[in-house]
Amino acid sequence: MAESVADLAAGVRERSRGQIARAITLVESSRPAHRDRAKELLALLAPDTGHAVRVGISGIPGAGKSTFIDALGTRLIEAGHRVAVVAVDPSSSRTGGSVLGDRTRMAALTASDDAFVRPSPSGDHLGGVARATRESMLVLEAAGFDVVLVETVGVGQSEVAVSEMVDTFLMLALARGGDQLQGIKRGILEIADVIAVNKADGPYEGDARVAARELSGAMRMMNPDPEARRPPVLTCSAQTGAGLDEVWQAVLDHRSHLEAQGSLATRRAEQQQEWMWAMVDAELHDLVRRSPGVREHLAELTAAVRSGETSAVEGAGRVIDAFARDLGER
Repeated sequence: MAESVADLAAGVRERSRGQIARAITLVESSRPAHRDRAKELLALLAPDTGHAVRVGISGIPGAGKSTFIDALGTRLIEAGHRVAVVAVDPSSSRTGGSVLGDRTRMAALTASDDAFVRPSPSGDHLGGVARATRESMLVLEAAGFDVVLVETVGVGQSEVAVSEMVDTFLMLALARGGDQLQGIKRGILEIADVIAVNKADGPYEGDARVAARELSGAMRMMNPDPEARRPPVLTCSAQTGAGLDEVWQAVLDHRSHLEAQGSLATRRAEQQQEWMWAMVDAELHDLVRRSPGVREHLAELTAAVRSGETSAVEGAGRVIDAFARDLGER
């Protein structure tokens, strides 16, 4: 007999690691029957959510995101916190496969009873962010984790998507031999709440401090208003632990700033609204693909678009028309 949703919710509240894993697997599933159960589960867990510090962490490739999270999370656990990590891995656009290697790069956290590391394949949704990331965060909050860290793929638009589901967006930068701003786009800087230049150790410590000064200057040019809040730019080392406490304090200071302005509640309310529309988009996407009329002609239509016989615009129109006919016949 299948486990009831109520029993699964109870297991999550009791902090059963097996039940937490099963709950997240459920909310990650795209099968219609599973989605219905997931909605019921989230409704039951809702009163126990919303209390965690939610932090999105991203950065250019090579910035050491996973190592940074492992080191920071370990320090937070030593300070009495329970830390959950949702690590969104890039999925192959051809096979759907995902590396899912974060558990090996977060060895200390993975071994801790007060941590839960959940690799999540990004699938084919916007910016490489898994559709179920928000739901996974709620499950983990209901399980009593008071810090939830979301590591993004670090490419495309994933940073924007994650910034819309967390309280604080932390960007990791890297000093690269005098070309410190390489690979950092203005759009990412505009959404960052805290910036940390990682790997500030050994022979690279000086380069990291130069990079931090350059980034601070870039932030002043982007927003010259002296009264405006600018993201603090710090240096740190995930290897030695230097600067990690200061980075976390900057995260807490940002959260305090939001609370003082009354904008934390507003930010989360707006995120709920965005989440609603994201779910509408995702459900419509799945409904269209499952539509009998669409499925009947999809292989033929896809081949025609790939060969150039049919334009993408015309193909999209035919998909919508087939879906509309199915709706009309219901």
